[in-house]
Amino acid sequence: MPSAAANKLKEAARRLLPRSRFARSVSVLAGGTAMGQIIVVAASPILTRLYSPEDFGVLAVYIGLLGLLAVIASLSYQFAIPLPKSDKEAASVTALCLLVVLGMTAISAAIVWAWGEPIAMALNTPALVPYLWLLPLGLLLIGVYEVFRYWAIRTRAFPAIARTKLTQAISMVGVQLGAYTLGPLALLLGQTTGYAAGASRLGLLSVRRNWDAFRQVRLADIRWAATRYRRFPIYSSWGGLFDKVGTELPAILFAALFSPAAAGIYMLAQRVLAMPIQLLGKAIADVFFSSAAEAHRNGDLAPLVSSIHRKLAHIAMPPIFLLLLAGPDLFGSVFGADWRQAGEFAQWIAPCVYLIFVTSPLSTLFSVMEKQAQWMFFQGVLLVVRVGALVIGGLQNDLILAVALFAIGSALCWAGILIWIVKASGNRLGEAWRPTVTAALVAALLVAPLAVYYWLEAPWGYGLFALSVTVLAFAAYYGRMLRRVW
Repeated sequence: MPSAAANKLKEAARRLLPRSRFARSVSVLAGGTAMGQIIVVAASPILTRLYSPEDFGVLAVYIGLLGLLAVIASLSYQFAIPLPKSDKEAASVTALCLLVVLGMTAISAAIVWAWGEPIAMALNTPALVPYLWLLPLGLLLIGVYEVFRYWAIRTRAFPAIARTKLTQAISMVGVQLGAYTLGPLALLLGQTTGYAAGASRLGLLSVRRNWDAFRQVRLADIRWAATRYRRFPIYSSWGGLFDKVGTELPAILFAALFSPAAAGIYMLAQRVLAMPIQLLGKAIADVFFSSAAEAHRNGDLAPLVSSIHRKLAHIAMPPIFLLLLAGPDLFGSVFGADWRQAGEFAQWIAPCVYLIFVTSPLSTLFSVMEKQAQWMFFQGVLLVVRVGALVIGGLQNDLILAVALFAIGSALCWAGILIWIVKASGNRLGEAWRPTVTAALVAALLVAPLAVYYWLEAPWGYGLFALSVTVLAFAAYYGRMLRRVW
């Protein structure tokens, strides 16, 4: 019978998942994200040949502006959705979030209508002017998606989140490939279509499964939620805004201070380097957020933070060493010779990305421990450092200097955040650096054959041999890590 066969397949799939509940949830989320990222990465070499760096520059500025707006789409009230004990209270927070998203969408539409063209001209991206109407629409869709994503985190509906990641990737890439004759508009429409696919799928599923809780919400409940969780818009929204500005502003400043092509090159480097964060880091952060509060109450926070920190360090370090060694060659081979400079950007940014990958999943502790003010302070310092670095590079008219200062300053700030998290969770200070040193020694051994080829400028035959040995070493290393999880 078909139903019996389907049940057997489901049972077989369950056996493939890790035994640990935490690792199983991460695997589900990471699996969905991985499938989406595979689609995006597989399409990237085609997209870089269909579109110019200038087209990607328009997309980079659009994503940057939308990212800044999305941080305050619901004034960070969505972070409070997993916290209430009762579903009715959580539904009240969710309704509050949706109302705030609608209000922010209306405000953004008015700003685009009144000052859209001057903003685009100030950012040295006049090609974006005809497409600015997509900003309010994108804000509405991404805001709704984030609200229901946190509801899914509350209910541990991680498979549903994973499916939306795949749906978003397919929708985005499908439009960007199929409508390439429209030029940069196709890139922007693809991005917006991906947001729409995720918001509609996750929203309908959440409301349908929890309709009894949502239909009990009254206006008085929404007012109560706005007052009860007011610390989130006061502190978390500003901290999130500083964080997002620091993440998205570089692409905008590269366009304004140098050229849209420079923004496009930076965007490609950032997109490739951010893959591990989107793939595993985000999944671990979502699952960690749902578990850290309980661990904090039970006094188990220190070992939880220490264990996850060590695992993240050993996952991230080997690819970082590989990028430091052969970044330009890798980017030039995969994306084409015009994108080799993105590999140079990647070499500078790689250490910072490592620290973000290790620290970002643990940063949900700022909300769990109700230390939103400290998070806001850290993000404010990080923003000032990043903007200052890019402005200095722009004044010197030196693109590489701007990237180098940006990367070094960002790395130092994220190192400071990691030290705070380690101490606040009850761990010794050595836990902030020991996993990194250990992982770096292991990674150096893994890439040693390839490093010899570069440093000694050995013949091509040895290079092929070194590459083969490195690939086998990586496979054995990550295979051993997976066996430990299972």
